[in-house]
Amino acid sequence: MTTPDYTDVDKQEDIKVLHSMGYAQELERRLSRFSNFAVSFSIICILSGGINSLAQATSGAGGIGIGIGWLVGCFVSLTFAVAMSQISSAYPTAGGLYHWGSILGNRGTGWVTAWLNLLGLITVLGAINVGTWTFFVGAFGPTLGIEGTLTNQMIFLIIITGAQALINHLGIKLTAKLTDFSGYLIFFGSILIAAVCLLSAETWDFSRLFTFHNYSGDAGNGVWPSVSNAWVFALGLLLPIYTITGYDASAHTSEETIKAASSVPRAMVMSVIWSALFGYLFLAAFILMIPNMDDAAKQGWNVFFWAFDQRVGTGLKEFVYLVVFLAQLLCGLATVTSASRMIFAFSRDGGLPGSSALSKVSPTYRTPVAAIWTASILSVLFVWGSTVVSVAGTSAYTIVVSCTVIFLFLSFTVPIVLGMAAWGTPKWDKMGPWNMGRGLFMLFSVLSLVSMILIFVIGIQPPNDWALYITVGFFILTAIVWFAFERNRFQGPPLGDIIAARQAAIKAAEQAVGETGH
Repeated sequence: MTTPDYTDVDKQEDIKVLHSMGYAQELERRLSRFSNFAVSFSIICILSGGINSLAQATSGAGGIGIGIGWLVGCFVSLTFAVAMSQISSAYPTAGGLYHWGSILGNRGTGWVTAWLNLLGLITVLGAINVGTWTFFVGAFGPTLGIEGTLTNQMIFLIIITGAQALINHLGIKLTAKLTDFSGYLIFFGSILIAAVCLLSAETWDFSRLFTFHNYSGDAGNGVWPSVSNAWVFALGLLLPIYTITGYDASAHTSEETIKAASSVPRAMVMSVIWSALFGYLFLAAFILMIPNMDDAAKQGWNVFFWAFDQRVGTGLKEFVYLVVFLAQLLCGLATVTSASRMIFAFSRDGGLPGSSALSKVSPTYRTPVAAIWTASILSVLFVWGSTVVSVAGTSAYTIVVSCTVIFLFLSFTVPIVLGMAAWGTPKWDKMGPWNMGRGLFMLFSVLSLVSMILIFVIGIQPPNDWALYITVGFFILTAIVWFAFERNRFQGPPLGDIIAARQAAIKAAEQAVGETGH
Protein backbone atom coordinates (compact mmCIF):
# COMPACT_ATOMS: atom_id res chain seq x y z
CA MET A 1 0.00 0.00 0.00
CA THR A 2 1.50 3.32 -1.09
CA THR A 3 -0.16 6.73 -1.04
CA PRO A 4 1.18 10.29 -1.21
CA ASP A 5 1.48 10.10 2.61
CA TYR A 6 3.08 6.64 2.53
CA THR A 7 5.71 6.22 -0.14
CA ASP A 8 7.81 3.22 -1.12
CA VAL A 9 10.62 4.80 0.91
CA ASP A 10 8.37 4.89 3.98
CA LYS A 11 7.43 1.26 3.47
CA GLN A 12 11.05 0.25 3.08
CA GLU A 13 11.83 2.04 6.34
CA ASP A 14 9.03 0.17 8.16
CA ILE A 15 10.31 -3.15 6.79
CA LYS A 16 13.90 -2.23 7.66
CA VAL A 17 12.89 -1.70 11.30
CA LEU A 18 11.14 -5.09 11.31
CA HIS A 19 14.17 -6.79 9.74
CA SER A 20 16.40 -5.23 12.40
CA MET A 21 14.39 -7.16 15.00
CA GLY A 22 14.77 -10.41 13.08
CA TYR A 23 11.33 -10.72 11.49
CA ALA A 24 9.96 -10.90 7.96
CA GLN A 25 7.25 -8.63 6.54
CA GLU A 26 4.77 -11.50 6.12
CA LEU A 27 1.66 -9.56 7.14
CA GLU A 28 0.41 -6.80 4.83
CA ARG A 29 0.84 -3.14 5.75
CA ARG A 30 -2.59 -1.67 5.09
CA LEU A 31 -3.59 0.03 8.34
CA SER A 32 -3.47 3.82 8.29
CA ARG A 33 -2.92 5.78 11.50
CA PHE A 34 -6.70 6.10 11.89
CA SER A 35 -7.19 2.39 11.17
CA ASN A 36 -4.69 1.46 13.85
CA PHE A 37 -6.51 3.79 16.25
CA ALA A 38 -9.85 2.30 15.21
CA VAL A 39 -8.75 -1.24 16.09
CA SER A 40 -8.04 -0.24 19.69
CA PHE A 41 -11.01 2.13 19.87
CA SER A 42 -13.25 -0.71 18.62
CA ILE A 43 -11.98 -3.18 21.21
CA ILE A 44 -12.38 -0.68 24.01
CA CYS A 45 -15.87 -0.06 22.60
CA ILE A 46 -17.52 2.13 25.21
CA LEU A 47 -20.87 1.03 23.74
CA SER A 48 -20.05 -2.51 24.87
CA GLY A 49 -18.40 -2.45 28.31
CA GLY A 50 -19.81 0.97 29.17
CA ILE A 51 -23.37 -0.34 28.76
CA ASN A 52 -23.12 -4.02 29.68
CA SER A 53 -21.24 -3.26 32.93
CA LEU A 54 -23.16 -0.09 33.81
CA ALA A 55 -24.63 -1.63 36.98
CA GLN A 56 -21.18 -1.69 38.57
CA ALA A 57 -21.68 2.04 39.06
CA THR A 58 -25.47 2.52 39.27
CA SER A 59 -25.83 -0.36 41.75
CA GLY A 60 -22.67 0.69 43.55
CA ALA A 61 -22.03 4.31 44.46
CA GLY A 62 -24.84 5.74 42.31
CA GLY A 63 -24.39 8.82 40.13
CA ILE A 64 -20.94 9.67 41.46
CA GLY A 65 -19.76 6.33 40.09
CA ILE A 66 -20.07 7.98 36.66
CA GLY A 67 -19.58 11.65 37.50
CA ILE A 68 -16.27 11.07 39.30
CA GLY A 69 -15.59 7.33 39.15
CA TRP A 70 -15.55 7.11 35.36
CA LEU A 71 -12.90 9.82 35.09
CA VAL A 72 -10.73 8.28 37.83
CA GLY A 73 -10.91 4.82 36.26
CA CYS A 74 -10.14 6.16 32.79
CA PHE A 75 -7.06 7.93 34.13
CA VAL A 76 -5.90 4.62 35.59
CA SER A 77 -6.09 3.06 32.10
CA LEU A 78 -4.43 6.09 30.54
CA THR A 79 -1.33 5.68 32.73
CA PHE A 80 -0.68 2.27 31.16
CA ALA A 81 -1.32 3.50 27.61
CA VAL A 82 1.09 6.42 27.98
CA ALA A 83 3.87 4.26 29.46
CA MET A 84 3.37 1.56 26.81
CA SER A 85 3.41 4.13 24.01
CA GLN A 86 7.06 4.91 24.66
CA ILE A 87 8.03 1.24 24.35
CA SER A 88 5.82 0.58 21.32
CA SER A 89 7.60 3.29 19.35
CA ALA A 90 10.97 1.64 19.91
CA TYR A 91 9.73 -1.91 19.20
CA PRO A 92 6.84 -1.85 16.68
CA THR A 93 6.16 -5.59 16.27
CA ALA A 94 3.10 -7.83 16.30
CA GLY A 95 2.47 -9.29 19.75
CA GLY A 96 4.29 -6.25 21.08
CA LEU A 97 3.95 -6.96 24.79
CA TYR A 98 5.62 -10.35 24.51
CA HIS A 99 8.43 -8.88 22.46
CA TRP A 100 8.95 -5.99 24.88
CA GLY A 101 8.94 -8.32 27.87
CA SER A 102 11.68 -10.41 26.25
CA ILE A 103 13.96 -7.62 25.03
CA LEU A 104 13.71 -5.39 28.11
CA GLY A 105 13.95 -8.38 30.44
CA ASN A 106 14.79 -11.91 29.39
CA ARG A 107 13.28 -15.03 27.83
CA GLY A 108 11.44 -15.86 31.06
CA THR A 109 9.80 -12.46 31.52
CA GLY A 110 8.82 -12.45 27.86
CA TRP A 111 7.28 -15.91 28.13
CA VAL A 112 5.25 -14.99 31.22
CA THR A 113 4.12 -11.74 29.59
CA ALA A 114 2.99 -13.67 26.53
CA TRP A 115 0.89 -16.11 28.54
CA LEU A 116 -0.68 -13.36 30.65
CA ASN A 117 -1.61 -11.39 27.55
CA LEU A 118 -2.71 -14.41 25.55
CA LEU A 119 -5.03 -15.80 28.23
CA GLY A 120 -6.44 -12.32 28.77
CA LEU A 121 -7.12 -11.76 25.07
CA ILE A 122 -8.81 -15.12 24.47
CA THR A 123 -11.06 -14.91 27.52
CA VAL A 124 -11.85 -11.25 26.93
CA LEU A 125 -12.91 -12.15 23.39
CA GLY A 126 -15.33 -14.65 24.90
CA ALA A 127 -16.53 -12.10 27.45
CA ILE A 128 -17.10 -9.42 24.81
CA ASN A 129 -19.23 -11.75 22.70
CA VAL A 130 -21.15 -12.94 25.78
CA GLY A 131 -21.84 -9.28 26.52
CA THR A 132 -23.08 -8.87 22.95
CA TRP A 133 -25.39 -11.86 23.44
CA THR A 134 -26.69 -10.44 26.74
CA PHE A 135 -27.40 -7.12 25.06
CA PHE A 136 -29.04 -8.82 22.08
CA VAL A 137 -31.41 -10.80 24.32
CA GLY A 138 -32.27 -7.76 26.41
CA ALA A 139 -32.83 -5.54 23.36
CA PHE A 140 -34.45 -7.88 20.85
CA GLY A 141 -35.17 -11.14 22.68
CA PRO A 142 -38.76 -10.32 23.71
CA THR A 143 -39.67 -9.17 20.19
CA LEU A 144 -38.04 -12.14 18.48
CA GLY A 145 -39.17 -14.67 21.08
CA ILE A 146 -35.59 -15.67 21.90
CA GLU A 147 -34.87 -16.71 25.48
CA GLY A 148 -31.53 -16.28 27.23
CA THR A 149 -30.79 -19.99 27.63
CA LEU A 150 -27.29 -21.45 27.63
CA THR A 151 -28.04 -23.35 24.41
CA ASN A 152 -29.18 -20.19 22.63
CA GLN A 153 -26.16 -18.34 23.96
CA MET A 154 -23.72 -20.93 22.62
CA ILE A 155 -25.41 -21.02 19.20
CA PHE A 156 -25.23 -17.23 19.03
CA LEU A 157 -21.55 -17.24 20.08
CA ILE A 158 -20.60 -19.87 17.51
CA ILE A 159 -22.30 -17.88 14.73
CA ILE A 160 -20.90 -14.43 15.53
CA THR A 161 -17.41 -15.60 16.54
CA GLY A 162 -17.24 -17.68 13.36
CA ALA A 163 -18.24 -14.65 11.29
CA GLN A 164 -15.64 -12.49 13.04
CA ALA A 165 -12.97 -15.11 12.34
CA LEU A 166 -13.99 -15.46 8.69
CA ILE A 167 -13.76 -11.71 8.10
CA ASN A 168 -10.30 -11.66 9.68
CA HIS A 169 -9.34 -14.69 7.60
CA LEU A 170 -10.19 -12.86 4.37
CA GLY A 171 -7.58 -10.15 4.87
CA ILE A 172 -6.66 -7.04 6.81
CA LYS A 173 -8.16 -4.79 4.09
CA LEU A 174 -11.73 -5.92 4.82
CA THR A 175 -11.11 -5.97 8.57
CA ALA A 176 -9.69 -2.44 8.43
CA LYS A 177 -12.72 -1.12 6.54
CA LEU A 178 -15.05 -2.57 9.15
CA THR A 179 -13.04 -1.37 12.14
CA ASP A 180 -12.78 2.10 10.56
CA PHE A 181 -16.57 2.05 10.25
CA SER A 182 -16.75 0.83 13.85
CA GLY A 183 -14.71 3.83 15.02
CA TYR A 184 -17.13 6.27 13.39
CA LEU A 185 -20.10 4.22 14.62
CA ILE A 186 -18.93 4.45 18.24
CA PHE A 187 -18.58 8.22 17.96
CA PHE A 188 -22.03 8.45 16.38
CA GLY A 189 -23.61 6.04 18.85
CA SER A 190 -22.23 7.92 21.84
CA ILE A 191 -23.59 11.23 20.57
CA LEU A 192 -26.91 9.58 19.68
CA ILE A 193 -27.38 8.06 23.16
CA ALA A 194 -26.36 11.32 24.81
CA ALA A 195 -28.86 13.30 22.72
CA VAL A 196 -31.69 10.79 23.28
CA CYS A 197 -31.06 10.71 27.03
CA LEU A 198 -30.84 14.48 27.41
CA LEU A 199 -33.98 15.05 25.35
CA SER A 200 -35.85 12.36 27.27
CA ALA A 201 -34.86 13.54 30.74
CA GLU A 202 -37.47 15.33 32.82
CA THR A 203 -34.81 17.64 34.19
CA TRP A 204 -31.06 18.02 33.99
CA ASP A 205 -30.09 17.61 37.62
CA PHE A 206 -26.30 17.73 37.32
CA SER A 207 -25.92 17.25 41.08
CA ARG A 208 -26.77 13.57 40.46
CA LEU A 209 -23.36 13.10 38.90
CA PHE A 210 -21.70 14.04 42.18
CA THR A 211 -24.16 12.47 44.65
CA PHE A 212 -22.97 9.43 46.55
CA HIS A 213 -25.21 6.63 47.78
CA ASN A 214 -24.18 3.20 48.94
CA TYR A 215 -26.32 0.76 46.94
CA SER A 216 -24.33 -2.36 47.79
CA GLY A 217 -26.30 -5.40 48.91
CA ASP A 218 -30.05 -5.62 48.39
CA ALA A 219 -30.41 -1.92 47.50
CA GLY A 220 -28.44 -2.64 44.29
CA ASN A 221 -30.08 -6.00 43.56
CA GLY A 222 -27.00 -7.84 44.78
CA VAL A 223 -24.61 -6.56 42.11
CA TRP A 224 -22.14 -5.98 44.95
CA PRO A 225 -22.29 -7.57 48.43
CA SER A 226 -22.80 -5.14 51.32
CA VAL A 227 -19.58 -3.16 51.73
CA SER A 228 -18.44 0.15 53.21
CA ASN A 229 -18.82 3.50 51.47
CA ALA A 230 -15.14 3.62 50.45
CA TRP A 231 -15.21 0.11 49.06
CA VAL A 232 -18.40 0.56 47.06
CA PHE A 233 -16.85 3.55 45.27
CA ALA A 234 -13.63 1.61 44.63
CA LEU A 235 -15.55 -1.36 43.23
CA GLY A 236 -17.39 1.00 40.88
CA LEU A 237 -14.04 1.91 39.33
CA LEU A 238 -14.10 -1.50 37.69
CA LEU A 239 -16.66 -0.13 35.19
CA PRO A 240 -14.22 2.25 33.47
CA ILE A 241 -11.12 0.13 34.15
CA TYR A 242 -12.69 -3.02 32.66
CA THR A 243 -14.14 -1.02 29.76
CA ILE A 244 -11.01 0.96 28.86
CA THR A 245 -8.72 -1.94 28.02
CA GLY A 246 -7.63 -3.55 24.77
CA TYR A 247 -5.58 -0.60 23.49
CA ASP A 248 -2.63 -2.98 23.22
CA ALA A 249 -4.30 -4.01 19.93
CA SER A 250 -2.53 -1.08 18.30
CA ALA A 251 0.78 -2.71 19.20
CA HIS A 252 -0.37 -6.16 18.09
CA THR A 253 -1.16 -4.80 14.62
CA SER A 254 2.14 -2.88 14.31
CA GLU A 255 3.38 -4.98 11.41
CA GLU A 256 0.25 -4.13 9.42
CA THR A 257 0.40 -0.39 10.19
CA ILE A 258 2.09 2.26 8.06
CA LYS A 259 4.73 4.33 9.87
CA ALA A 260 4.15 2.08 12.87
CA ALA A 261 6.80 3.62 15.11
CA SER A 262 4.87 6.89 15.23
CA SER A 263 1.30 5.71 14.42
CA VAL A 264 1.02 2.98 17.05
CA PRO A 265 1.92 4.96 20.21
CA ARG A 266 -0.33 7.83 19.20
CA ALA A 267 -3.21 5.43 18.49
CA MET A 268 -2.89 3.75 21.89
CA VAL A 269 -3.02 7.00 23.82
CA MET A 270 -5.73 8.65 21.74
CA SER A 271 -7.99 5.57 21.79
CA VAL A 272 -8.07 5.84 25.59
CA ILE A 273 -8.60 9.61 25.63
CA TRP A 274 -11.44 9.61 23.08
CA SER A 275 -13.08 6.60 24.74
CA ALA A 276 -12.93 8.37 28.09
CA LEU A 277 -14.46 11.59 26.73
CA PHE A 278 -17.24 10.08 24.63
CA GLY A 279 -17.99 7.47 27.28
CA TYR A 280 -18.42 10.23 29.84
CA LEU A 281 -20.68 12.12 27.44
CA PHE A 282 -23.30 9.40 27.02
CA LEU A 283 -23.00 7.86 30.50
CA ALA A 284 -23.45 11.22 32.21
CA ALA A 285 -26.47 11.91 29.99
CA PHE A 286 -27.86 8.48 30.91
CA ILE A 287 -27.58 9.29 34.63
CA LEU A 288 -29.48 12.55 34.02
CA MET A 289 -32.26 10.63 32.22
CA ILE A 290 -32.86 8.04 34.97
CA PRO A 291 -36.24 8.64 36.62
CA ASN A 292 -35.01 7.81 40.10
CA MET A 293 -31.58 6.63 41.25
CA ASP A 294 -32.96 4.36 43.99
CA ASP A 295 -35.21 2.58 41.49
CA ALA A 296 -32.36 2.39 38.97
CA ALA A 297 -30.07 0.72 41.51
CA LYS A 298 -32.71 -1.95 42.19
CA GLN A 299 -32.66 -2.95 38.51
CA GLY A 300 -29.13 -4.32 38.80
CA TRP A 301 -27.73 -5.45 35.45
CA ASN A 302 -30.97 -4.54 33.62
CA VAL A 303 -30.65 -0.81 34.37
CA PHE A 304 -29.94 0.30 30.78
CA PHE A 305 -33.02 -1.36 29.30
CA TRP A 306 -35.19 -0.35 32.26
CA ALA A 307 -34.28 3.33 31.91
CA PHE A 308 -34.91 3.34 28.15
CA ASP A 309 -38.26 1.58 28.67
CA GLN A 310 -39.21 4.30 31.12
CA ARG A 311 -38.22 7.29 29.02
CA VAL A 312 -37.76 6.51 25.30
CA GLY A 313 -40.34 5.66 22.62
CA THR A 314 -40.24 2.26 20.94
CA GLY A 315 -39.01 3.24 17.46
CA LEU A 316 -36.18 5.45 18.65
CA LYS A 317 -35.25 2.97 21.35
CA GLU A 318 -34.92 0.13 18.85
CA PHE A 319 -32.75 2.27 16.59
CA VAL A 320 -30.40 3.03 19.50
CA TYR A 321 -30.26 -0.67 20.35
CA LEU A 322 -29.39 -1.56 16.75
CA VAL A 323 -26.48 0.92 16.67
CA VAL A 324 -25.13 -0.43 19.97
CA PHE A 325 -25.51 -4.05 18.83
CA LEU A 326 -23.56 -3.40 15.61
CA ALA A 327 -20.80 -1.66 17.56
CA GLN A 328 -20.57 -4.64 19.91
CA LEU A 329 -20.30 -7.11 17.02
CA LEU A 330 -17.43 -5.07 15.55
CA CYS A 331 -15.79 -4.94 18.98
CA GLY A 332 -15.50 -8.72 18.85
CA LEU A 333 -14.17 -8.53 15.29
CA ALA A 334 -11.29 -6.26 16.35
CA THR A 335 -10.56 -8.47 19.35
CA VAL A 336 -10.12 -11.50 17.07
CA THR A 337 -7.57 -9.42 15.14
CA SER A 338 -5.64 -8.56 18.29
CA ALA A 339 -5.70 -12.06 19.81
CA SER A 340 -4.66 -13.75 16.56
CA ARG A 341 -1.67 -11.45 16.08
CA MET A 342 -0.54 -12.24 19.60
CA ILE A 343 -0.76 -15.99 18.88
CA PHE A 344 1.06 -15.49 15.56
CA ALA A 345 3.89 -13.49 17.12
CA PHE A 346 4.42 -15.86 20.04
CA SER A 347 4.29 -18.89 17.74
CA ARG A 348 6.88 -17.68 15.23
CA ASP A 349 9.33 -17.79 18.15
CA GLY A 350 8.17 -21.30 19.09
CA GLY A 351 6.21 -20.27 22.17
CA LEU A 352 3.08 -22.40 21.67
CA PRO A 353 2.23 -26.03 20.90
CA GLY A 354 1.79 -26.31 17.14
CA SER A 355 3.82 -23.15 16.58
CA SER A 356 4.81 -24.06 13.04
CA ALA A 357 1.14 -24.09 11.97
CA LEU A 358 0.05 -21.15 14.12
CA SER A 359 2.79 -18.91 12.71
CA LYS A 360 1.90 -19.62 9.07
CA VAL A 361 0.68 -16.65 7.01
CA SER A 362 -1.67 -17.26 4.08
CA PRO A 363 -0.04 -16.17 0.79
CA THR A 364 -3.53 -15.42 -0.57
CA TYR A 365 -4.91 -13.31 2.26
CA ARG A 366 -1.68 -12.31 4.10
CA THR A 367 -3.29 -13.21 7.42
CA PRO A 368 -2.31 -15.77 10.11
CA VAL A 369 -5.25 -18.05 9.34
CA ALA A 370 -4.56 -20.82 11.87
CA ALA A 371 -4.00 -18.26 14.64
CA ILE A 372 -7.28 -16.51 13.81
CA TRP A 373 -9.38 -19.67 14.01
CA THR A 374 -7.52 -20.96 17.07
CA ALA A 375 -8.21 -17.77 19.05
CA SER A 376 -11.87 -17.84 18.02
CA ILE A 377 -12.45 -21.51 18.84
CA LEU A 378 -10.67 -21.25 22.19
CA SER A 379 -12.80 -18.25 23.18
CA VAL A 380 -16.02 -20.17 22.50
CA LEU A 381 -14.73 -23.24 24.37
CA PHE A 382 -13.79 -21.03 27.32
CA VAL A 383 -17.31 -19.63 27.56
CA TRP A 384 -18.91 -23.05 27.27
CA GLY A 385 -16.63 -24.67 29.85
CA SER A 386 -16.77 -21.88 32.41
CA THR A 387 -20.53 -21.28 32.28
CA VAL A 388 -21.36 -24.87 33.24
CA VAL A 389 -19.08 -24.74 36.30
CA SER A 390 -19.60 -22.76 39.50
CA VAL A 391 -17.21 -22.13 42.39
CA ALA A 392 -18.68 -21.53 45.85
CA GLY A 393 -21.99 -20.50 44.26
CA THR A 394 -20.44 -18.05 41.78
CA SER A 395 -20.19 -18.84 38.06
CA ALA A 396 -16.65 -19.78 37.07
CA TYR A 397 -17.16 -17.56 34.02
CA THR A 398 -17.66 -14.48 36.22
CA ILE A 399 -14.58 -15.27 38.29
CA VAL A 400 -12.34 -15.99 35.31
CA VAL A 401 -13.39 -12.79 33.51
CA SER A 402 -12.30 -10.88 36.61
CA CYS A 403 -8.99 -12.76 36.48
CA THR A 404 -8.46 -12.05 32.80
CA VAL A 405 -8.63 -8.32 33.28
CA ILE A 406 -6.03 -8.71 36.03
CA PHE A 407 -3.94 -10.83 33.63
CA LEU A 408 -4.23 -8.23 30.86
CA PHE A 409 -3.12 -5.37 33.08
CA LEU A 410 -0.29 -7.51 34.50
CA SER A 411 0.86 -8.16 30.92
CA PHE A 412 0.97 -4.37 30.48
CA THR A 413 2.81 -3.87 33.77
CA VAL A 414 5.65 -6.36 33.24
CA PRO A 415 7.28 -4.63 30.23
CA ILE A 416 6.61 -1.20 31.74
CA VAL A 417 8.49 -2.09 34.93
CA LEU A 418 11.25 -3.77 32.90
CA GLY A 419 11.47 -0.62 30.80
CA MET A 420 12.11 1.45 33.91
CA ALA A 421 15.17 -0.66 34.64
CA ALA A 422 16.32 -0.98 31.02
CA TRP A 423 16.14 2.68 29.98
CA GLY A 424 19.56 3.83 28.77
CA THR A 425 21.15 0.38 29.09
CA PRO A 426 22.19 -1.78 26.11
CA LYS A 427 18.76 -3.43 26.31
CA TRP A 428 17.05 -0.13 25.49
CA ASP A 429 19.52 2.47 24.26
CA LYS A 430 17.55 3.71 21.26
CA MET A 431 14.17 5.42 21.47
CA GLY A 432 11.57 5.58 18.73
CA PRO A 433 10.18 8.78 17.17
CA TRP A 434 7.52 8.95 19.92
CA ASN A 435 9.75 9.97 22.83
CA MET A 436 8.34 11.66 25.91
CA GLY A 437 11.66 11.69 27.72
CA ARG A 438 12.86 9.69 30.69
CA GLY A 439 11.17 11.82 33.36
CA LEU A 440 7.64 11.48 31.98
CA PHE A 441 8.13 7.80 31.18
CA MET A 442 9.24 7.10 34.75
CA LEU A 443 6.31 9.10 36.14
CA PHE A 444 3.70 7.21 34.15
CA SER A 445 5.46 3.92 34.82
CA VAL A 446 5.24 4.47 38.56
CA LEU A 447 1.59 5.50 38.21
CA SER A 448 0.99 2.30 36.21
CA LEU A 449 2.54 0.20 38.97
CA VAL A 450 0.38 1.88 41.62
CA SER A 451 -2.67 1.43 39.36
CA MET A 452 -1.87 -2.28 38.96
CA ILE A 453 -1.92 -2.71 42.72
CA LEU A 454 -5.29 -0.92 42.87
CA ILE A 455 -6.75 -3.09 40.07
CA PHE A 456 -5.55 -6.28 41.74
CA VAL A 457 -6.92 -5.34 45.16
CA ILE A 458 -10.41 -4.36 43.93
CA GLY A 459 -10.47 -7.15 41.34
CA ILE A 460 -10.30 -9.90 43.98
CA GLN A 461 -13.06 -8.56 46.21
CA PRO A 462 -16.34 -10.52 46.63
CA PRO A 463 -18.10 -11.85 44.64
CA ASN A 464 -14.81 -12.39 42.74
CA ASP A 465 -12.65 -13.34 45.74
CA TRP A 466 -11.76 -16.64 44.06
CA ALA A 467 -9.86 -14.56 41.50
CA LEU A 468 -7.03 -14.33 44.04
CA TYR A 469 -6.61 -18.10 44.20
CA ILE A 470 -6.81 -18.45 40.42
CA THR A 471 -4.20 -15.74 39.91
CA VAL A 472 -1.82 -17.23 42.47
CA GLY A 473 -2.43 -20.69 40.99
CA PHE A 474 -1.59 -19.36 37.53
CA PHE A 475 1.78 -18.07 38.69
CA ILE A 476 2.60 -21.31 40.50
CA LEU A 477 1.70 -23.32 37.40
CA THR A 478 3.68 -21.08 35.04
CA ALA A 479 6.72 -21.28 37.33
CA ILE A 480 6.54 -25.09 37.27
CA VAL A 481 6.13 -25.23 33.48
CA TRP A 482 8.91 -22.70 32.88
CA PHE A 483 11.54 -24.31 35.09
CA ALA A 484 10.59 -27.90 34.25
CA PHE A 485 10.15 -27.56 30.48
CA GLU A 486 10.35 -24.17 28.79
CA ARG A 487 13.53 -22.70 30.28
CA ASN A 488 15.72 -25.07 28.25
CA ARG A 489 13.47 -25.17 25.15
CA PHE A 490 12.08 -21.68 24.53
CA GLN A 491 14.62 -19.36 22.92
CA GLY A 492 12.51 -16.19 22.75
CA PRO A 493 12.75 -13.56 20.01
CA PRO A 494 15.93 -13.31 17.94
CA LEU A 495 18.63 -11.11 19.42
CA GLY A 496 22.18 -10.10 18.49
CA ASP A 497 23.96 -12.37 16.02
CA ILE A 498 20.85 -14.51 15.54
CA ILE A 499 19.15 -11.60 13.75
CA ALA A 500 21.97 -11.33 11.20
CA ALA A 501 21.90 -15.09 10.65
CA ARG A 502 18.17 -15.00 9.88
CA GLN A 503 18.31 -12.56 6.97
CA ALA A 504 18.21 -15.30 4.30
CA ALA A 505 15.23 -16.95 6.04
CA ILE A 506 13.52 -13.56 6.27
CA LYS A 507 13.90 -13.02 2.53
CA ALA A 508 12.54 -16.50 1.79
CA ALA A 509 9.53 -15.96 4.10
CA GLU A 510 8.68 -12.70 2.33
CA GLN A 511 8.97 -14.27 -1.09
CA ALA A 512 6.63 -17.06 0.02
CA VAL A 513 3.82 -14.59 0.71
CA GLY A 514 4.58 -12.32 -2.26
CA GLU A 515 6.00 -9.37 -0.31
CA THR A 516 8.03 -7.17 -2.68
CA GLY A 517 8.40 -3.97 -0.67
CA HIS A 518 12.04 -4.36 0.30
